[in-house]
Amino acid sequence: MTAIYNPNAPKKAANLSINSELLQQAKELGINLSQSLEETLADKVARRKEELWLEENREAIEDYNRTIEQRGVFSHGLRRF
Repeated sequence: MTAIYNPNAPKKAANLSINSELLQQAKELGINLSQSLEETLADKVARRKEELWLEENREAIEDYNRTIEQRGVFSHGLRRF
């Protein structure tokens, strides 16, 4: 999978508010907060970008699907399965 961001970009400090009990449990379990946030945020960014792409291209996708329904795919007569 291609990275949606540069993993080698410099780190930047950020102030966050986190549920104190959840934070305590994460610390007790040795969970790396920065790494966990980056992984989760990268996943959310990727999903949101996909949603936006689908929204932006919805009309073209629907048009393409209508064309395929009407005419079939170009290789329809060539398939042997």
